[in-house]
Amino acid sequence: MSFINEEDLENFSIEWFKEIGYAYKHGPDIAPDGKSPERDDLRQVFLISDLKSALIRLNPEVPSQTIESAILQITNTNIPGLVSSNRQFHQWITTGFLISYLNGDEERSIRLKIIDFEEPSDNDFLVVNQLKVAGPEYNRIPDIVAYINGIPIAVIELKNPADEKTDIWDAYNQLQTYKDNIPDLFTSNVLLVISDGTYAKVGSISANEERFQRWRVIEKEKNLDPLGQFRELETLVRGLFDQKRLLDFIRSFCLFEEDGNIIKKIAAYHQFYAVNNAIERIIEASSPRGDRRGGVVWHTQGAGKSIEMACLAGKLLTDERLQNPTLIFVTDRNDLDGQLFGVFAGSEGLLGESPKQAETKDDLRKLLDNIPSGGIIFTTIQKFAKKKEEDKFPQLTSRENIIVICDEAHRSQYGFKARIDSKTGEIKYGLARGLRDALPNATFLAFTGTPISFADKNTQSVFGHYISIYDIQQAVEDKATVPIYYESRQAKLELKKDAIPIIDSREEEIFANEDELPENYKKKSKWAALEKLVGSPPRLKQIAQDLIKHYEKRCEIQPGKALVVGMSREICASLYKEIIAIKPEWEDSSHMRGSIKVVMTAKASDKFELQKHNTNKEQRDDLAKRFKDPNDPLKIVLVRNMWLTGFDAPCLATMYIDKPMKGANLAQAIARVNRVFKDKPGGLIVDYIGFSPQLKEALATYTGDRGRGEPALDIEEALLILREQIQIAYDLLFPVEWENFSEKGKAFALIPICLEKILSIENGKQRFCDTVLRMTKAFSLCSSTDEANQFAEKVAFLNAVRAPLIKDSRSGGAPTEGVDYKLQQLLSESLVAQGVTDIFKVAGLKNPDISILSNAFLEEVYKIPQKNLAVELLQKLIKDEVKSKFRTNVVKQKRFSEMLKATLNKYENRAIEAAQVIEELIEMAKKFREDLEKGISLGLSSAERSFYDALAENPSAQKLMEEKVLANMAKELAEIIRRDANIDWQYKDNVRAKLRIKIKTLLKRYKYPPDEQVTAVETVLQQAETLGEELVAS
Repeated sequence: MSFINEEDLENFSIEWFKEIGYAYKHGPDIAPDGKSPERDDLRQVFLISDLKSALIRLNPEVPSQTIESAILQITNTNIPGLVSSNRQFHQWITTGFLISYLNGDEERSIRLKIIDFEEPSDNDFLVVNQLKVAGPEYNRIPDIVAYINGIPIAVIELKNPADEKTDIWDAYNQLQTYKDNIPDLFTSNVLLVISDGTYAKVGSISANEERFQRWRVIEKEKNLDPLGQFRELETLVRGLFDQKRLLDFIRSFCLFEEDGNIIKKIAAYHQFYAVNNAIERIIEASSPRGDRRGGVVWHTQGAGKSIEMACLAGKLLTDERLQNPTLIFVTDRNDLDGQLFGVFAGSEGLLGESPKQAETKDDLRKLLDNIPSGGIIFTTIQKFAKKKEEDKFPQLTSRENIIVICDEAHRSQYGFKARIDSKTGEIKYGLARGLRDALPNATFLAFTGTPISFADKNTQSVFGHYISIYDIQQAVEDKATVPIYYESRQAKLELKKDAIPIIDSREEEIFANEDELPENYKKKSKWAALEKLVGSPPRLKQIAQDLIKHYEKRCEIQPGKALVVGMSREICASLYKEIIAIKPEWEDSSHMRGSIKVVMTAKASDKFELQKHNTNKEQRDDLAKRFKDPNDPLKIVLVRNMWLTGFDAPCLATMYIDKPMKGANLAQAIARVNRVFKDKPGGLIVDYIGFSPQLKEALATYTGDRGRGEPALDIEEALLILREQIQIAYDLLFPVEWENFSEKGKAFALIPICLEKILSIENGKQRFCDTVLRMTKAFSLCSSTDEANQFAEKVAFLNAVRAPLIKDSRSGGAPTEGVDYKLQQLLSESLVAQGVTDIFKVAGLKNPDISILSNAFLEEVYKIPQKNLAVELLQKLIKDEVKSKFRTNVVKQKRFSEMLKATLNKYENRAIEAAQVIEELIEMAKKFREDLEKGISLGLSSAERSFYDALAENPSAQKLMEEKVLANMAKELAEIIRRDANIDWQYKDNVRAKLRIKIKTLLKRYKYPPDEQVTAVETVLQQAETLGEELVAS
């Protein structure tokens, strides 16, 4: 785009506006001294003649004198604070400007219609470029201002597409300056748009960089980027500024929240289309012939579900087809109910009325009992439980314009599934039955952040199918959320034998949501036994030590808050005690001070250890505010269930989970870390208990429901990217020898040499800067690992080399995105959770760390009374040992894995009993140990033993050749690889060809059986590749 400048981009934009029905005027022409002046002075931002004609046209019964008075008041809000005055103005244009006038002797009050939202053609749409505006101290000239009826509702700031020293964030910074210098232009503002010709984003007047987002559709929700990926500005103009859509957006998709400061929020494109799709589906479903199923909106966690619900409510209440409906918002947790209610309570301007919250079951019944019309009611599903003396929940109303909107519809509480009480024999139903009994003719709509399981027929029968999907991949592409990364750090247990819980039952029971279990059952259940295991003091002490070390290391690179999820309130309190024993300076008795807290509900019967953590609702609200404030010293909070759903803290960067979770509960919990915040590259989930299988299960459900992207990416992928980018940096700097930069005085001398080399390469500046950016982003994600820390100094030095390149191309501070070049998506989207083992490796066996596969140890395993647990233990131990001892031995890894799989398949198919499986596994363990000992007896190193096994894999070789001969061959092979291979030899065809020749020559010299020589060569090469750099470096 070297032949286009900012003026060209401005002219293109104006043409797009004209094509969708906007009139156009040149700013200098309508200035006070212009050819066709329409402004009395440069401070005047409203086009008074257009405003006056619109008010007369839309309010023909109002006297002209009253119109003149209204204009004077509308154009001078006299409310301190830009966002405050903007909120007032927004209310005027959406609900009308209240004014009184005399009609004869009678005083009449009327709401003047400023904009006609029903009929776009009754309004005047205009774009003006180069509008010079005078402020108290400075004059400024925005590129484009969009008007409706003489009111400036959008400001568009553009940057030269061909200027490599400017980008979209220069436009953002310029708008911030305009807000300070010419605030009158923004009193009525709805949209701020920034673009550099390639990229374009839209935000509100209070939005920071993270809240500016792309608008990726024009007509249809699913048709993303219809004009192409790099025509974002034209897509935004044609999509959002379409006259009908823009009017709908202004009236129903802007809201204000107040939490200390007033914040204006506007809907993103996916929220806009989801709400409108939902409206039409509800209209259809609630009609006399409708099926009462309003559908499911599946928008991934963190994508703004609360805003969607508020906007939906506002539109439903004003849609004449529904005849003043009653809206009932249902959640399944009190804290979530309160959070959602808080959003609505602050959005009265959008809703037109105040929502009500049912405090008790009786309160709910009073609110709904024969309610005539209208109203917004918040409640939890639990309040629809019938009373003891009732056979079923009573019908509260038979009206058909009742709309029930459920949050997280796939939770089990919403089901109709019947179960028989084991004590009374009574048939009991899910709480959704009470909801249906109370409101038999209601229409049901659901919002969810996670997909509904294909097998969940109950949910589909209640709500219907998806009406809008916004998946993880789309959210990350839009930067509406950040990726989530997964790191396994399971703690090993050392427990006494009599403390072993019986956990050989179905996985579903162990990983159930404990809130669904009756209290008396929990005490006797597997959950209670597991809780005892997880909460053992030695284990918690170990976790506390690791957690502190991990968190502090992570904060060095990626500062942020951390949430620790424990299995019970008691475990949270115990873990807190272990942490402050190490870090006493983190503790403070006041809930308004200190760096670490436990947030949980309080009970009068709580033990002494828990009482110090008891808080009331107001104190928990204070703690939530502290935690959400990135500058507050409260940095770590321990919870059991609190804050795992509906809690939005963008500065939360890390979640440590030490609690069995699965399905929707797991997906919702880990999504707490996916909020966009400054330069946060991703959220990190640290697994202390081993929920990787459940994460994979969630992925299967996700992809099975057409979801793209993944719930969590393995931290190993970040390590892989880190290594890869460092190697690329090496290649770019070759032949500069910069590895000795850490020596005193060397770094400053090396930086100019490195810069010279980079700048001598074609496009080297961009390639190097992109490489270091990706490297740094990857490092910030995995910096808490030992593997990453070995690269810390190199990352620092390479950033020091990059710094002058950045300073050379820009002046001033760098924004959070696109400093020089557009960052590509950093990590591939495949969940790789290999090597993740279960936390329950140790089963109270004596001396478990001494000769783990010794005869004494295996005999002890055989005596374990819980045979299924013994099977679990043995197969996990063997897997671990195979991976550890034969990690790079292709033949043995494959052989033992196949043996283990065959045995476990027989067990899973119930072809043999647990006791027999144990015998087979013990024999396998002994064989494993013998193989290890054999390598030692032959005097072979680990690498040499791998080659020995590759050669001995051939039955003919075992029969015809002595062990010592094969051992000598293995030693020679290892030496050949060490001598002739080099870095990345696996990917160099010429090196591989030479090695293949030398291996063949060696086999012939030793008279290796010819029938398997070809196979042996390939096996040896495969084995060498598996050993990789370890062999080259040895």
